[in-house]
Amino acid sequence: MRSFDLTPLYRNTVGFDRLFSLLDTVGGVDAAPTYPPYNIERTGENAYRITVAVAGFTPSELSIEAKENTLSLRGEKAEAEGADKAQMLYRGIAARAFERRFQLADHVEVKGAKLENGLLHIDLVRNIPEAKKPRTIAISTADAPRAVEAQVAA
Repeated sequence: MRSFDLTPLYRNTVGFDRLFSLLDTVGGVDAAPTYPPYNIERTGENAYRITVAVAGFTPSELSIEAKENTLSLRGEKAEAEGADKAQMLYRGIAARAFERRFQLADHVEVKGAKLENGLLHIDLVRNIPEAKKPRTIAISTADAPRAVEAQVAA
């Protein structure tokens, strides 16, 4: 994979640190973990769903944390205790601990999470603040401001 030097951009920009660190992490995609497998889908205009295959994990063994623009998913399998523990002859279902991180865009929030049939569904929604939404600006004429002033004075 190619390596890009972003140093000139650091010298000429202000406030884009998060973007550059995101680009740096994307550069290391080849070394990214592949367990557990997941899907990301768009379910609506401003709605998304991350589905993670977590077969064998219970809700108490999984944790989801949303901090700033990062969604972290952790799983740690609890060990069976005592005589109830069976001797494992072959383990084909992975039960190893994992941590998976997803970078979220601005204003994307976690709406909820549901575990069903070995799949963890995390629903996300983008809530754009009213101040950031497009709005129509009224165009006034030279006479219009005086008319407004006259109405306020009356």
